[in-house]
Amino acid sequence: MEAQAPRRVTVKQPSERKDLILATRPYAHEQRARSWMHLFLAVSVLVGCYLGVILLDPLWSKAVFGILAGLSLVRVFILYHDHQHKSILNRSKPADVFFWFFGMWMLSPPSIWKRSHDHHHKHNSKLYTSSIGSFPVVTVEKYKTLSRGERFAYNFIRSPFAIAFGYLFVFIIGMCLNSFISNKGKHWDSLITLVFHAALGWATWYFLGWEDLVFAFFLPYLVTFSLGSYLFYAQHNFPGTVFADKNGWSYVKAALDSSSYMRMNPVLQWFTGNIGFHHVHHLNAHIPFYRLPEVHYAIPELRLRAKPTSLRPADVIACFRLKAWDPAQQRMVTRRELRQRVAA
Repeated sequence: MEAQAPRRVTVKQPSERKDLILATRPYAHEQRARSWMHLFLAVSVLVGCYLGVILLDPLWSKAVFGILAGLSLVRVFILYHDHQHKSILNRSKPADVFFWFFGMWMLSPPSIWKRSHDHHHKHNSKLYTSSIGSFPVVTVEKYKTLSRGERFAYNFIRSPFAIAFGYLFVFIIGMCLNSFISNKGKHWDSLITLVFHAALGWATWYFLGWEDLVFAFFLPYLVTFSLGSYLFYAQHNFPGTVFADKNGWSYVKAALDSSSYMRMNPVLQWFTGNIGFHHVHHLNAHIPFYRLPEVHYAIPELRLRAKPTSLRPADVIACFRLKAWDPAQQRMVTRRELRQRVAA
């Protein structure tokens, strides 16, 4: 488990934006043995959780291990995410093969995941292009021009219901089905992923029965994609976040002012692979996940500029209340405020 407060490293506080990125470069190097150790440990925990679901009989124990399996999938997904960024296990053929299959397992085929996620990093919080690889955000004025159906779709994909069932709406439909329909030639692996997923569900039911279909198949996926979808959402939709048009946008500003620092206890920090240090990750995506806390504590400006949120109910509700960007007030407005502006 990563330390909550790693050994402090003395780094001169940057005064220029370019210097801030340069200050992170010493940390943007993996320790290959450490990367393999994290992968081996995460996969071992995941396999152990699945065995707990399958081998234990009481339904309560199956439910507990099913939830833990879902959390463990999040951990391995962070390693997959870092591998796609080439921050860990780059140019390793065994890792390439493992993570290719894992992307299929997680309804995140490498072609669409890498394309959309790389775009997200290059255009984080930039109005009109930030919705690729993230949740859509429109201005109040743009919202007024949307049709009734477009408003419903916009509000629905940002709703707690759609995020809680991110398994269906974000990953099966959004990540796989839509990508294949939009470009069959480029995203053929999206169709393979859907076929593989259906076959895996059928095999689970046929060989293990309906109980394991529920607790070893559906439950882990529901937990993983619900938490994962919310993390995607709250990392850039939180009180204090900033959006900008093309002319007012900068990479460093987007990393520091539009990416959250999600405080978590050590257990959740382990399962989520330090992704709560999202402002650090967006500043330099080549930093391995296990070094993100180290950078956060080493560079004073990253601590001072961090915009915190958490998984506490009050913070979750505060994030979900945000509906559209108001350029005049330089903040996200709530549903009530949005209705008042539309009515006016």
